[in-house]
Amino acid sequence: MRLYANSMSPYARKVFVVIHEHGLQDRVELIDVNPRQKPEAVIPLNPLGKIPFLVTGDGLTIKDSPVIAEYLDAEFGKTRLLPASGPARWRALTRIADADGIIEAAILVRNERLRPEGEQSAEFIAWHFGKVQRCLDEMERTIDPAAPEFDLGVVATACAIGYTARRLPEFEGIKHPRLAAFYARLLERPSMAATEPS
Repeated sequence: MRLYANSMSPYARKVFVVIHEHGLQDRVELIDVNPRQKPEAVIPLNPLGKIPFLVTGDGLTIKDSPVIAEYLDAEFGKTRLLPASGPARWRALTRIADADGIIEAAILVRNERLRPEGEQSAEFIAWHFGKVQRCLDEMERTIDPAAPEFDLGVVATACAIGYTARRLPEFEGIKHPRLAAFYARLLERPSMAATEPS
């Protein structure tokens, strides 16, 4: 299998965690690629030009990190990280949606801030920054740092927390104490420690 991804991407990190959890490091080849710099490596396989995506051994292209993670878990992990049904499944999928929303909004804020100062939209930044702040505040209220569960929702949440702490200076060092404890506990897990960006 070949995984087309940016090795520093929080979306790709979710997939890397699943690969580590299921011992697939020797079965998945990472193609570290930037679609805007090398579109010819991506667009023939994914017309949207988005990463990550996975090309399976039989040539099937699996797109988008939640779908890739679920595919790897179902095919190689016996759905250990995503329950097949019931409340635990819906909790995990909702956490994934919230985490992906945080990552998307944080990326939009960061990219807007990288534009020349006179071209930045303060309204755009404030709108998307507010999404990040509100979701992290809600997670701070509801998360149990000591919860024993480890599923794809927890993986996605951790990747979102780690990304915002690195990319948005307002959250550097993880300002929410319960989320900081949650993240620190997860970094004790080999798959999370191995995929922590430097």
